[in-house]
Amino acid sequence: MSTHYYFSWFNDCLPEKLVEWLQEDLQDRQSLVMISAQPSDYEDGQIHFEDITEWTWLHQANLMFKENHFIDYRMPKDEARQWIQNASVIFLCGGDPVQQNNFLAEYELTDVIKNSNAVILGASAGSLNMAAKWVTSQSADHTVEIDTIQNGLGFDPFAYESHSKRDYASFVQGYLFPLSEEMDVYAAEQESAMRVKDGAIEIMGPVYLISRSKIQKISV
Repeated sequence: MSTHYYFSWFNDCLPEKLVEWLQEDLQDRQSLVMISAQPSDYEDGQIHFEDITEWTWLHQANLMFKENHFIDYRMPKDEARQWIQNASVIFLCGGDPVQQNNFLAEYELTDVIKNSNAVILGASAGSLNMAAKWVTSQSADHTVEIDTIQNGLGFDPFAYESHSKRDYASFVQGYLFPLSEEMDVYAAEQESAMRVKDGAIEIMGPVYLISRSKIQKISV
C-alpha cells in the first residue's frame, strides 16, 4: 500500500478533515524524517523542531513520533540515507524546490526515498518534488529567466504546483499550460491538500486540474 500527501501551505493549523486522514494513515509513529528545502540555510548545530513549521502542524494535531530527524547539510550523507531507510514517515518540507531537488540528487536520496515503505508527505516545495514534474517559472516567483520543466521523484503520474500566494487568477495566466499538454497538472491554492492512496486521489480545499491547457476547479 502506498500513501502520499501533497500539501499546499497552511497559515495556522492543519484542517480537521486532513487531520482525520492523517490519523488514519499514520499508524506507525516510530520515526519521522523531515528533509529540508533550504538545506544550506542553517548554521546552528542544534535542531530546534519547534521552529520547523511543518513539525508544529503535526504536533498541534497530536501526531507525534518517538524519533524525529531533520536532514540538511549538517547531517552526513550516510546517516541521512540510514534514517530514511528506517523511517515510518518522510516529510519533504517547504522552501526552495530547486535547492531541495539539488540536495536530493547530491545526497543520493532519490532512490532511497522511492524505495521506502514510509508514508510520504510534502508541503509546497516538497510536494512539487514528490510529483512527476513541476515548472520553474518567473510566474511562480522563481529566479529564472525562462520557464523550465523539472523532474520530481515521480511518486504519482501527474505534475503539481503550489504556493501560498497564488490562486486561480495566477494559474489561468497559462504558465502551466505547456506542461499540461504532457500530463495532468494539479494546481493548489493555500489551505489545500491531496491524498493519493493506492492511486486513488482525494482532494481537500481549492485545487484545480489543468489538462491540455484547460483549467477546472475540482469539486470537493
